[in-house]
Amino acid sequence: MFQKVLVAEDLDVINSGIKIALEEIGIKQIDFASYCDEAYAKVKSAYLNNTPYHLIISDLSFQNDGTPQKLKSGEELIEKIRNDFSGLKIVVFSVEDKPYKIQHLYKTLRVDGYVWKNRNGLKELKNAMHAISTSNQFYISPELNTTVHPKQVVEITDFDISLIAFLSRGLLQEEISKNLKEKGILPSSMSAIEKRLKFLKEHFNANNPAHLVAISKDFGLI
Repeated sequence: MFQKVLVAEDLDVINSGIKIALEEIGIKQIDFASYCDEAYAKVKSAYLNNTPYHLIISDLSFQNDGTPQKLKSGEELIEKIRNDFSGLKIVVFSVEDKPYKIQHLYKTLRVDGYVWKNRNGLKELKNAMHAISTSNQFYISPELNTTVHPKQVVEITDFDISLIAFLSRGLLQEEISKNLKEKGILPSSMSAIEKRLKFLKEHFNANNPAHLVAISKDFGLI
């Protein structure tokens, strides 16, 4: 089991629960940071003093209280740590449940675990600590398992990418339909375009077309 853990979380009540949970599984040193810059500074200082942390638990969202910060979110903190201290184990403890966000953390930032901060969150956090300390496999809360291990693989087609590319240029559905017809691409009807865009927004958990474009760029689709 890990013996030195840093928790990056800005809510004291959450920190209290995490501290109790980690102490129950035998973790000896538990440090806390309320800001992302503070968390990174502690990781760096421990590394330079040859007393590195074995694991960091981080939230994704931190309240902006006016304190100047270079790292403004847990995601930015995780990316910085992963680049500078690649061997440090990272567990995300967050209320975020959007599949594309979790997939980005898992596939791109290579976090070691993702625990959903819900009513069973502290229990799952202890499970994650046990699993990660004995295995190199990614741990995720059971409720979110399908976000990284989907039961059915959905293929994103060239047609889908074309639709998203048109959206990124600011085209409306009528204009997209016209462009597809001019290029001889099928299907090109308004109903087919509307149906497929609805599917893509649901698949990527996007709120609107602009959000869909942003997510697609994050995944490198366009």
